[in-house]
Amino acid sequence: MKIGYARVSTLEQKLEHQIEILKEAGAEKIFQEKFTGTTVERKQFNLVLQQLKSGDTLIVARMDRFARNTREALGIVQELFAQGIKVHILNIGLIDNTPTGQLIFTVFSAFAQFERDLIITRTQEGKTFAKLHDPNFKEGRPKKFSEEQIQFAFELKQQGMTYKMIERKTGISIATQKRRFMKALKDKAVDKES
Repeated sequence: MKIGYARVSTLEQKLEHQIEILKEAGAEKIFQEKFTGTTVERKQFNLVLQQLKSGDTLIVARMDRFARNTREALGIVQELFAQGIKVHILNIGLIDNTPTGQLIFTVFSAFAQFERDLIITRTQEGKTFAKLHDPNFKEGRPKKFSEEQIQFAFELKQQGMTYKMIERKTGISIATQKRRFMKALKDKAVDKES
């Protein structure tokens, strides 16, 4: 049996493309999950490992979907080879239990880890540079609604509209309204004290 495994790193990312190429590669059953590569517990991946039997093939789209680092990748592959299971990484090829197959896998998994490490390093360098050179730099996602939009929604609330009515009128969720209104009230209190 050919079993596919698809993983993305955030809840916002989509799995459809990976699932499509896994099906094209012949995966009869596909497990999927949304977790970062640094997450220790991957429940669906553990289920995949339990399902695989001698003669089966594990199919993944890319090396970085398979393991967090080279050591882990090598350990998993050795374990699968010992059970008579093949590994097909679509951007590399079918990895078999031969000296050549193991060498190819080791080299590619080392490059995948190197690439991940480079991305992390570049991201950290970019953040450090931005913090030093951009006084408006803030980590995290930018706010979806401007201060003016929140102020407008806050005025509607003060006029007696319910959170639900404001949500329909402005598109600002109830949770966001409550959080941002609370912040606005705290900011006003701080301004009065100053």
